[in-house]
Amino acid sequence: MSENVRVRFAPSPTGPLHMGGVRTALFNYLFAKKHNGTFVLRIEDTDQTRYVANAEQYIVDALEWCNIPFDEGPGKNEKFGPYRQSERKDVYKQYAEELLAKGWAYYAFDTAEQLDAHRKDHEANGKTFIYNWHNREKGRLVNSLVLSEEEVQQKIAAGEKYVVRFKTPQDETLILEDEIRGTIKIDTNTLDDKVLFKSDGMPTYHLANIVDDHLMEISHVIRGEEWLPSLPLHALLYKAFDWQAPKFAHLPLILKPVGKGKLGKRDGDKLGFPVFPLEYTNEETGNVTRGYREDGYFADAFINMLALLGWNPGTEQELFSLEELVQAFDLARVSKSGAKFSPDKTKWFNQQYVQQKSDEELTDLFLPILQENVIASEAKQSVEDKDYVQKIVGLIKERASFVQDFWGLSNFFFEEPTEYDPKAAKKQWKETTSELMTELVTVIEGIEDFSIENAQTEIKGWITSKEIGFGKVMQPLRLSLVGKLAGPDLFEIMTMIGKESTIKRIQNAITKLG
Repeated sequence: MSENVRVRFAPSPTGPLHMGGVRTALFNYLFAKKHNGTFVLRIEDTDQTRYVANAEQYIVDALEWCNIPFDEGPGKNEKFGPYRQSERKDVYKQYAEELLAKGWAYYAFDTAEQLDAHRKDHEANGKTFIYNWHNREKGRLVNSLVLSEEEVQQKIAAGEKYVVRFKTPQDETLILEDEIRGTIKIDTNTLDDKVLFKSDGMPTYHLANIVDDHLMEISHVIRGEEWLPSLPLHALLYKAFDWQAPKFAHLPLILKPVGKGKLGKRDGDKLGFPVFPLEYTNEETGNVTRGYREDGYFADAFINMLALLGWNPGTEQELFSLEELVQAFDLARVSKSGAKFSPDKTKWFNQQYVQQKSDEELTDLFLPILQENVIASEAKQSVEDKDYVQKIVGLIKERASFVQDFWGLSNFFFEEPTEYDPKAAKKQWKETTSELMTELVTVIEGIEDFSIENAQTEIKGWITSKEIGFGKVMQPLRLSLVGKLAGPDLFEIMTMIGKESTIKRIQNAITKLG
């Protein structure tokens, strides 16, 4: 790609960053890195009524955790700053005035009550009220297209509230190109005259967005499907300013796992999964919203999952490092249709990443959990033995989806079971079991070199000599050592906890279950 690629992620700081927003940021990041371009963060805070104080920092923290930090933005490489729209008011006013001077925009003084009356009047006649070519110059609406220049200036001087509306051309067909959706044709007669600027000195999203993208030299606008209806106006604004428009790509929606429609926070609350990357605390209400990080997901697993929501690499590969995603990413392989989110598939991704992590890395993550859970003093010595813990991690990690699962999968390595699964005990502990287990203790006491190989040879040899099924011994033995019929290889467990603890646990089980 010969041109200088510059893309932007432009969220509004109205609350925590939804995973749909993270995916938009991710696709922008991947596209920028693929083409040696720049990933810009711009904060679109023109709607001050919905502004949330800690939301901007949350956005920055979320991008950092996801390992997709911005190259340019608030407080970082401010080549085209400021990057908060609230700090750029004077810029937008200048461009609104330019559109007015060119005849591409006009002042409108209609009050909210007047517009509401027009809507109700149209509804009563089975029509829909649209402020555009059809009625803007008929005299019923109060704007500078029907007022004299003197009347307009008098109203402004008197402090009457006004907006600046875009004057959408009549009887034209727009031919628009989208990198994902192809050619789009729009009849301008179906469009309304959108508000661009308000008398409080703040622009609407549409004007600020176009002006900023132009001044920040954005080459590609990659954004969510919900902005597709804005594309005709944005294309017309570029034409009105006589600017070259960037290339547009509108990403498909992320759909809820059950039912129809866009994935939202309520779906997560209802089905028990987070929809935000990080935990979020609302400073006003104190409400805490779950995050993927705090739920135990790895950032790279979360990003891998998001990348495949709406994008297809064209192969069977599902696991990608961030570097591999950069190399493989192509807007041409982004789907037009919505992508259904799957909580189970997301958990599967994290499970795969648990398997990929080194035992050493997982051990470092597991140790704080161990220190919280281990109470017995003798067990605390085991926790302090990092090599011991690391070996356990290697034995159990294939059964885990999260590091938090490790304690439930390994607690018996640190503490003797005090209870036994009643169903397993009823099924496996027969009348003759205590006698067999007592004999097994004698066999174990006679094993001098208590290695896996020796223990396995001696115990299996004894079972064979008894001419009984292995299950009659091995299942009660597992119950004795673990407290349930779970865990890795029995001989791994025995040699890890040691000969003395193995004998003690068998004797405890005989006492309690015999």
